[in-house]
Amino acid sequence: MAGVVSRWLDRFSVEQQEDAELRGRAVAAGCAAIKDAPPRERVDVHGVLHDVTLRPVDDVTALEASLYDGTGTITLIWLGRRRIEGIAAGRSLTASGRIGHRGQERVMYNPAYRLDS
Repeated sequence: MAGVVSRWLDRFSVEQQEDAELRGRAVAAGCAAIKDAPPRERVDVHGVLHDVTLRPVDDVTALEASLYDGTGTITLIWLGRRRIEGIAAGRSLTASGRIGHRGQERVMYNPAYRLDS
């Protein structure tokens, strides 16, 4: 039992360090924390894409990507796009746009973006 707890604490600690590192990069880029970014106002957010999927949104093809910054996740949605060069899981980017909601989920439609090199 102690070994299981120890491994869990080690993993938890690594995740906290990774979150702090992501948050630090977002602050250095001058971006708002996703969890604190106000809705309906133009904001810049910075993080890592966790997954990228193709799915229809209201009968329109859309490319969706989950962006995580260490504080929260926002779904970036590009309507009418099947693929965008450079948009892939694991990539770091800065997205700019207005935050809205789709149900309880925070979303940003057709954001401008800048990929990190």
